[in-house]
Amino acid sequence: MSSRHARPADVAFAAAACIVLAGYNNLAGVQPWHRRWYPAVNALAATATLAAAAASGLTADDLGLRRDRLRSGLRLGSVAAAPVAAACGLAALTPATRPLLNDQRVAGLDRRQLTYHVLLRIPLGTVAWEEAAFRGVLQATLRRVLAEPAATVVASAVFGIWHIRPAAEALAANRLATTRGARISAVTATVAGTAAAGALLSFLRSRSGSLVAPVLLHLAANCTAPLASALARTLDR
Repeated sequence: MSSRHARPADVAFAAAACIVLAGYNNLAGVQPWHRRWYPAVNALAATATLAAAAASGLTADDLGLRRDRLRSGLRLGSVAAAPVAAACGLAALTPATRPLLNDQRVAGLDRRQLTYHVLLRIPLGTVAWEEAAFRGVLQATLRRVLAEPAATVVASAVFGIWHIRPAAEALAANRLATTRGARISAVTATVAGTAAAGALLSFLRSRSGSLVAPVLLHLAANCTAPLASALARTLDR
């Protein structure tokens, strides 16, 4: 859709969604209460975001939540997720690639904490929230005011910006890019890579018609990586 034919209310909602999502993870994410209640807070945020989208006129079809598209989402999502899970497993089992999986954030977790991360924190607090927000609400919102390619570009860019703080924290935790210039370059590269990943997730959402497809790929990437890291550390002992 051309912005010339979009309703002012839709343009305002799209702009607000971009601003809120660009700031949420970088501002709320540093608060102690957010870190402590991460899954619950983000689940509430996802619920509120979906409710706001519905109030703005977006339908289940717009948001990728139609039941009759579930099978298509499961099929395409599984095809996309399988190579990612396999690659992480292979990297953990191969001595030469195990160092690539070294992540001090995982190293500090005991078995119970790792289970909590993989079964609750990541699926509910990260994947469900991010997919509902970006491939669900933001993508549908932008489609009402922009042509499809532009909507995907903007949504992917905001998804990249969303990851500025996590990227910086990951570098600090693993003692990488210790100079200011190196940190800026590394964070910029991470944001660009995440934006590209967001474009792929948007493609899966559009191709399948279901939010389930990007959810499965996102789960595979975010859950198998810490599991592979933990396995690599165990095998190296």
